[in-house]
Amino acid sequence: MARLGSIDFQEVASDTIVLGTNKGGWIYSSQRPAYEVRLPAFFIMNEFLTHADVATALDAPIPSSKANLPMDDLTANDVVGLCQTIMESSEFKSFTEAKGGSWEVRLPTESEWYLAQREGVMALSAGTNERLADGPASNNRGAMMDGRPRPNEFIGPASSQSAVMAIHPRNATVFAKGTAPSQRPLPGVYARLVLTPIRSAPAKRVPSSTDAWANIRSELLWTTLLGIVPSFAIPIARGMGAYAIDGWFNLFFGGLCAGFITGAIWRPKRPTLRYDEVQSLVDESDSVSQ
Repeated sequence: MARLGSIDFQEVASDTIVLGTNKGGWIYSSQRPAYEVRLPAFFIMNEFLTHADVATALDAPIPSSKANLPMDDLTANDVVGLCQTIMESSEFKSFTEAKGGSWEVRLPTESEWYLAQREGVMALSAGTNERLADGPASNNRGAMMDGRPRPNEFIGPASSQSAVMAIHPRNATVFAKGTAPSQRPLPGVYARLVLTPIRSAPAKRVPSSTDAWANIRSELLWTTLLGIVPSFAIPIARGMGAYAIDGWFNLFFGGLCAGFITGAIWRPKRPTLRYDEVQSLVDESDSVSQ
């Protein structure tokens, strides 16, 4: 356990965690590929930042009516400034001297959040959203594999968004990643901080490209076996062989539709991308089937 000012941090041991899914259906494409993240030991707040926490860190008056309430009027930029103030404190300097190495205070990344949740060191509240250090993403391509924050690489409206973890309105054990504006506060969007080592080694990222030709071959095979072949086999088995010839276009198109529908919910599982399979951040040549 570590304490900076009025903020208590719970320790999370170093571990490897798998994020994403290896299910092959296209409805899971935003959650692919499944990939390993190797995380060093770090510390995370059990609760959200409260008004008292922020006021103490900034040496400001503590609002008595809100002192122990979680604070939802902080933007992501406000949190960055707060973290910088905390890292200038004597408590932070004492902590880094005792631990050694380079440390930082910031919002948690997705992988840090999931590992802390799995280890049960933080409290979750139904119906809340909490900010993450990551930028938004449409899938796991480009995700960091060492737990460092994923940069925002979008252009346009999404460039002003950041990732959040949304907790189900009634069930705190159900959650999903979403986005929220980073430059303005929103009701019900809170923050908790991590005290974590700075990753100085070259980063490892999930390759941004996929083996498109392998995916096309697989889709052609399964669409044929699960869609086109049954579409022709059924009328032939019912003694309607003439229709299989005269109405081939309708059967072929119907088979394509059936294959597309089956592809939504099932395809063979994709491989999980292992940490040791990726060379470095600058190597863009790796191609792994998503």
